[in-house]
Amino acid sequence: MTTKETFNQARLGGLIEAIRQKPESGRTVWRASTAWQGGFRSEAKIRDFTLSMDEPDALGGTNTGPNMVEVVLGAYGCCLTTGYVANAALRGIKLEDVRIDLEGDLDLNAFLGLQSPDQCWPGYTSVRAKVTLVAPNATPEELETLHQTVIRTSPVGSILERPIQVAVDRAE
Repeated sequence: MTTKETFNQARLGGLIEAIRQKPESGRTVWRASTAWQGGFRSEAKIRDFTLSMDEPDALGGTNTGPNMVEVVLGAYGCCLTTGYVANAALRGIKLEDVRIDLEGDLDLNAFLGLQSPDQCWPGYTSVRAKVTLVAPNATPEELETLHQTVIRTSPVGSILERPIQVAVDRAE
């Protein structure tokens, strides 16, 4: 197995210390903007990155990218991965690999207008993740503590688990 590139642990440690000293500096705002590209294709601009999305053929798209609910699963898996890597490093656990397989249950009836959202929730009703951690020098107890910490502190996991306030205004 190849060695994975490491992250800047000193930078993360500096951020943690800065927020420890001034907790209000940990309150941040994140941004994205999207634009329709035709058909069901759209692009999200996030910092210096562009993420193209589309629906699969079965939903009338052209399958040129993942759809939005798939991106949510990917975001959750990547968020968990970041949590495992960062928390393992902070605990002195050497990870050799992190693999996460995700799936989510979504009923298309409300999205397609066949049932009202009162009858059928249009979003995920269940998300499952299977995590594989390769850390030969860690004890099962250390890995379980790491796992529980990451699950409890995942920002994307928290977004999925708890209701949040969402405001959508239409520009005139």
